[in-house]
Amino acid sequence: MVNAGMLATTDTVRMDPRVNQDLEWVNQAKAGDTEAFEQLYRAHSGRVYAVCLRMVKDKTQAEDLVQEAFVRAWQKLNTFRGDSAFTTWLHRLSVNLTLTHLRNQKRRTDKVMSTDDLTPFEKPVNEKKSGEKLDLEAAIASLPEKARQVFVLHEVEGYKHEEIATMMGIASGTTKAQLHRARRMLREALA
Repeated sequence: MVNAGMLATTDTVRMDPRVNQDLEWVNQAKAGDTEAFEQLYRAHSGRVYAVCLRMVKDKTQAEDLVQEAFVRAWQKLNTFRGDSAFTTWLHRLSVNLTLTHLRNQKRRTDKVMSTDDLTPFEKPVNEKKSGEKLDLEAAIASLPEKARQVFVLHEVEGYKHEEIATMMGIASGTTKAQLHRARRMLREALA
């Protein structure tokens, strides 16, 4: 049985010329057309890079994640059914890849800690002068890792707490607390 709301959403998505072009490229790429996939890359790599950069705070890592996201997209392209826009599917794939990267990175750094660098044990120094204000991107980048991830996923990317909780493997109450913490810290940083 087909849900009328789902049908309306799918029809609305398919009426958008951008989405139709994406679907055309996806179908061509599924048939092995690498030039069509290159068009998808050109059309969407900027947005994927932006979300990766906001989450990892490192340009090199973000660039690597974009490449990995598109490699995965190519590998999994046959799983794209067209129930949503390609950009939605790609975005979800990219966010999940980035979260996995951050979890793996945390595991690696938790296992090995050098005693040569005592920076992690030092209290951060607020170098902001009284008359200077941070811009929003810098303020977001200065948030603690979990708070930044939740903030970006909720406020920038528009995910619901339940979705974020599932993606990050934490309780939805924890995502709400992290979001509250991030907002409070941003207000203080931007004040």
